[in-house]
Amino acid sequence: MKFRSNADCAAALDHADPLAHYRDCFHIPGQGDTDEIYLCGNSLGLQPKTTARFLQEELQNWQRLAVKAHFAGRRPWMPYHELLTERTARVVGAEPAEVINMNSLTVNLHLMMVSFFKPSRERNRILIERGAFPSDRYAVESQLRFHGLDPAETLIEIAPRRHEQWLRMEDIEAVLAEEGRRIALVLLPGVQYLTGQWFDMARITRAARAAGAVAGFDLAHAAGNVPLQLHDWDVDFAAWCNYKYMNGGPGAIAGCFVHQRHFGRRDMPRFAGWWGHDKSTRFKMGPEFIPTESAEGWQLSNPPILALVPVLASLEIFDAAGMVALREKSVKLTGYLEWLLKEKLPEHVEIITPAAAEARGCQLSLRLHSDRAGGRAIFEELERRAITCDWREPDVIRVAPVPLYNTYGDVYRFVEILWELLD
Repeated sequence: MKFRSNADCAAALDHADPLAHYRDCFHIPGQGDTDEIYLCGNSLGLQPKTTARFLQEELQNWQRLAVKAHFAGRRPWMPYHELLTERTARVVGAEPAEVINMNSLTVNLHLMMVSFFKPSRERNRILIERGAFPSDRYAVESQLRFHGLDPAETLIEIAPRRHEQWLRMEDIEAVLAEEGRRIALVLLPGVQYLTGQWFDMARITRAARAAGAVAGFDLAHAAGNVPLQLHDWDVDFAAWCNYKYMNGGPGAIAGCFVHQRHFGRRDMPRFAGWWGHDKSTRFKMGPEFIPTESAEGWQLSNPPILALVPVLASLEIFDAAGMVALREKSVKLTGYLEWLLKEKLPEHVEIITPAAAEARGCQLSLRLHSDRAGGRAIFEELERRAITCDWREPDVIRVAPVPLYNTYGDVYRFVEILWELLD
């Protein structure tokens, strides 16, 4: 359908949307009787309506059954984390044995670097992007120092070319070709948090492997946003949070991926805990740690049931909708947002996210140019008008139309109000 810049077009797009009914699966924030325009799923996803019921079930099990709930009830606690396994694997394109929901994102990155960053005298560098999310940089620097290395010498940062907003794949490959003999680990995002650039993870992994380096990814802004094929891309490891596109609630338990070719490697260092021990002998309480031959082998403690519940509620919705259909709508919905911005506000809005659909997810990052007010003032006025998006210093507004619950009408009204404020 050809886009038009009027409300009838948005209504027609919503009427023809085969995923429109999934919006009813979520609580939409509102002011009074009016739903707000929530375009901030890249920061915190909305709450599935089934979450409260799922949580109440486990609270009642705790109340009625106490410790017996580990083996009784509708969803026994002992294997509860396994309820999420296959659904998680489908979202990130993995074999079920390769994924586990545990800890938080940065904790999982640390656990992965314990196992996969094994510096030698000749190969002791880590490659990251200069604009990495601060927590990733802190984690990498602390790992280097833990090994007695100076980040000033062993941290390699790659940045976009001058006057460009995002990294070129050929520049990443060039760094790996030139410095590869000294690089032990490549740790890059799946989707860059500020610009929304979706990296070609398969191509990066191939280049890292050719250089003899490990390929790891932070998928905080990729999981549940873009289609992933972690197993087929031969990624070594990945970690992600579940509170953004995955709708697992504030500070939700995180996800982790380890490629199956690393299973059974007894020479691999790791920080061990009892829940990572082989299931068949875990409760014999022996002194020798024997890891489970799956991603579960990196677990430290027994799973936090009440933290897993919201993620399970969201994964059931993802499973019903399917990542293929969600991606199809995402491309169209984000394309509609881009088209409207260029049609109505070409002089006032600079989009710093790649234009190619294959190089972005559902986020567009905007810089505003206005004689009336600065970008921060416009952002605050949007909030007063019941539009929630995200501000990033010094001058970027991130807008994320999420295909599970955002509508074409949301996008149209956002642009209309922004046009009113800017024009």
